[in-house]
Amino acid sequence: MAITSFTSLAQAVVLRDDRQIEVTIAKPPQRIVSLLPSLTETVCALGQCEKLVGVDRYSNWPESIAKLPRMGGGIDPNIESVVATKPDLVLMATSARGAERFTSLGLTVLALEPRSHADVQRVMRIVAQALDVPVAESDRVWRHIDAAVNAAAQSIPAQAKGQRVYFEVSRAPYGASESSFIGETLQRLGARNILPASLGPFPKINPEFVVRAQPDIIMVGDSNFADMTTRPGWQNMRAMRTQRVCHFKSEESDVLVRAGPRMAEAARLMAKCLTGKANDKSKGQP
Repeated sequence: MAITSFTSLAQAVVLRDDRQIEVTIAKPPQRIVSLLPSLTETVCALGQCEKLVGVDRYSNWPESIAKLPRMGGGIDPNIESVVATKPDLVLMATSARGAERFTSLGLTVLALEPRSHADVQRVMRIVAQALDVPVAESDRVWRHIDAAVNAAAQSIPAQAKGQRVYFEVSRAPYGASESSFIGETLQRLGARNILPASLGPFPKINPEFVVRAQPDIIMVGDSNFADMTTRPGWQNMRAMRTQRVCHFKSEESDVLVRAGPRMAEAARLMAKCLTGKANDKSKGQP
């Protein structure tokens, strides 16, 4: 009995999450619920997908999680469904609701919310520690992601560098500024963001701001693109007139707006846009 107790104590790990709360994980979790897509993807990137027993409604990658039970979203988690799966770890965003309720019901909650490239690396390390994955493996995964972002940057020809970009993340509109993880990626790709860091990571902006800024390229999801032409002055913007707008399919948008393991894929999508639109310009597209 004493040996069993000692073994249990030896396996326990104490981690500080993004709420600045110390979370004790008594033993490596075998049943995980993830309520944030980037955390779901992080678990899988670390080779632990099979331990997921439930995810939020927006988690849709990799394909292997398609049949997992859906447990609401960050603002409306289905408490009963989560509890019914008897998870030994719940991963969720700091901005999500329900953490205190889960804890009061005896569940172990780790709240993490990556907001930058450095955060993606840090969160991956914390999740690895929580799941008893060697930190060396977490670091290996991160190095692969970081190297792939660098490769995407190196793939962009010199004439495509320095283009001024407006990246729209959702209607209202909300844009990605220099201080967002999307802005960090654009900077690494050699692009210039029309939204300064001083506005905050994802500011709600006046559409006239974009008209005045006259970006060279607009990046936006398909669902937002149709709405753009109805905004005052937008049809006359150079980027709109010359079709220097990259509108991404919904599955591509998911990749672009998640601070997680698919950050390199997001960089490749942006690099393809920057290169393609620069080539259009050099060919004198009207």
